[in-house]
Amino acid sequence: MSKLSEDIIEKKLLHFPDWEFRDNTIYAEFEFENFKDCFSAMSRIAFECEAQNHHPEWTNVYNVLKISLSTHDADGVTQKDFDLAEAIEEIVEVQE
Repeated sequence: MSKLSEDIIEKKLLHFPDWEFRDNTIYAEFEFENFKDCFSAMSRIAFECEAQNHHPEWTNVYNVLKISLSTHDADGVTQKDFDLAEAIEEIVEVQE
């Protein structure tokens, strides 16, 4: 999978208002009502990551989940990252 140009990334991000281009990744923060809801979303995201064979860099503190996506083999953002971001959005939306 080939690395996307910054222009293409910015255009694609128009469809992902919770995400931004940061440090050669697409990045988002999600806040949940409590730790249990955040961890539940992380568990569901983990299953999707395995299904797509693509894994985020993420951190969790209490009810906040921070996610960075990039394709390490391409040294940047690819369509694979946007596919996973879309799945993450659907999972997080169900939680709300």
